[in-house]
Amino acid sequence: MITSALLDPPSETDGTSRTSAAADASTTAWALAARGGDPAAVERFVRALQRDVQRYVAHLCGDPQAVDDLAQDTFLRALGSLHRFEGRSSARAWLLSIARRAVIDSYRNAAARPRLSDVPDWQLAVECAQPLGLPGFDDGIVLLDLLAALPDERREAFVLTQLAGLPYAEVAAASDCPIGTVRSRVARARANLLDLLAEPEEPAAALAAV
Repeated sequence: MITSALLDPPSETDGTSRTSAAADASTTAWALAARGGDPAAVERFVRALQRDVQRYVAHLCGDPQAVDDLAQDTFLRALGSLHRFEGRSSARAWLLSIARRAVIDSYRNAAARPRLSDVPDWQLAVECAQPLGLPGFDDGIVLLDLLAALPDERREAFVLTQLAGLPYAEVAAASDCPIGTVRSRVARARANLLDLLAEPEEPAAALAAV
């Protein structure tokens, strides 16, 4: 249920987080091995993080048709600068920061070209990535509608930590902000969502003042 997910958010120190930390250690080791020229490590590094990158850019760019191109651009940039990766952060956090820059650059390039719409359809991108006919799908669509009412920074922090399952520290690194800011955005997003569930007709503009 949506309400239980909001009232009982996943802990940063639960078994899922420990599993994520182990996975991050593996992908970081593969990245370091790939830096040394191991082609098998390059393949494992890309496969391990490809879905995370696609989900992240889908959330940021809002254009389903651009997701694959942006993901490919992210990996091309990463492999081109892999010799500079020293493992000071996890490979996933490092890669997501590159993905963020790739999306920002794509917006800058698109600004000089005519656009069909001024409203980025990030919601459609997420909906298209969800399988139909599964238990909880309708709740998922309702949650997407609620998320659309959140300010961008709160929505990004909530989606990445609570839905995508990324550690707070990695979201902070990818978003280039302190981890405390990410926690604050997630808490505010959760409070906003609970308010929307209690009063569905509340104007979305009022959330900015909360």
